Amino acid sequence: MNNKHPASGFSTRAIHHGYDPKDHHGALVPPIYLSATFAFPTAEYGAACFAGEASGHFYTRISNPTLALLESRMASLENGEAAVAFSSGMGAIAATFWTLLRPGDEIIVSQTLYGCTFALLHHGIGEFGIQVRHVDLTDLAALQAALSPATRMIYCETPANPNLRLIDIAAVAELAHRQPNITLVVDNTYCTPYLQRPLELGADVVVHSATKYLSGHGDITAGIAVSSHALAQRIRLQGLKDLTGAVMSPQDASLLMRGLKTLALRMDRHCSSAQAVAEALQAHPAVQWVTYPGLRSFPQYALAKRQMKLPGGMIAFELKGGIEMGRRFMNALRLFTRAVSLGDAESLAQHPASMTHSTYTPEERAQHGISEGLVRLSVGLEDVADLLADVHQALAKCSRPSVRPAATAAHVLR
Repeated sequence: MNNKHPASGFSTRAIHHGYDPKDHHGALVPPIYLSATFAFPTAEYGAACFAGEASGHFYTRISNPTLALLESRMASLENGEAAVAFSSGMGAIAATFWTLLRPGDEIIVSQTLYGCTFALLHHGIGEFGIQVRHVDLTDLAALQAALSPATRMIYCETPANPNLRLIDIAAVAELAHRQPNITLVVDNTYCTPYLQRPLELGADVVVHSATKYLSGHGDITAGIAVSSHALAQRIRLQGLKDLTGAVMSPQDASLLMRGLKTLALRMDRHCSSAQAVAEALQAHPAVQWVTYPGLRSFPQYALAKRQMKLPGGMIAFELKGGIEMGRRFMNALRLFTRAVSLGDAESLAQHPASMTHSTYTPEERAQHGISEGLVRLSVGLEDVADLLADVHQALAKCSRPSVRPAATAAHVLR
């Protein structure tokens, strides 16, 4: 596929990589190929495609020109060799797991994970003879002790959903690759490749819920996995084609490429507004604790500065008074929308314990650092003055004269 800008900057590649209008009748926007199947010029060529000896498109469940352009662009942005597109982030995660793990294998996962990933591990692959072990990946000695001859994968989110715990990707990768058969998979949804590129830090596979920041408009569900050519081919031909069938539509691929064009601009705005909101929360007497990688009080602030270009658009916090005050705050919001997901133009607020992480039992949430009163904010693209005004008016309805002493965010990152 043509690439006119091999050494260009991030936004230039997000807009131009892999596409030249002159090859498509001058169309500035890449065409959408809606065909489910593609004709072969000869029977021999068709056989070669099915054998993997020719790279032509023959069925959209395996490849499609629109999806191929998106995949090429995402591989470039993550600095990977190849990418595979999926119909959802969970499709990308499930296909990666099912491709690379077998009965008798062990997967080590970080303590805090998105609720559906947690459910897939414990109610999915964990019931097919694959051992799932939660380990505090911020403790390298604990990870070293947990590694065994059966370990085949280490999986983490960083920042983690919802409490923003960070994992030192380079340090974990160094430990993982002391054994030849361990694959490090990192969920980069919260950061996008604009803020963090795990492959450059030693990860083997990066997965995304592209529904979120990569799309940025809340109008599609999509997933991406980026890796080496060899791993991507395995994930495509096993995890996508045969095991999940979680195929992204060409229309969604086109919308996702549209979102990528403004990714850098949007992430800059998400991050600057989130910083202002986090600082306002931290200064308010009704707030028990707030965790945000851009705050100097964040326990892993130094790691955030080293590993991430900017601190992101997500905030986790708890009010004095716990879950009841959290509900009062959410119900008082006027501009922030009460909704799950994240990374949209609209600012969103949700309660993980009863929503995105309800697949955990209360005991599991306590064990994995997800407090019952935690509120998660996805700071959007509205005027920051309006966002701050909304937060302050909601907080004013949560003040209490007799509340327990203020705490720091450290406990939620334990």
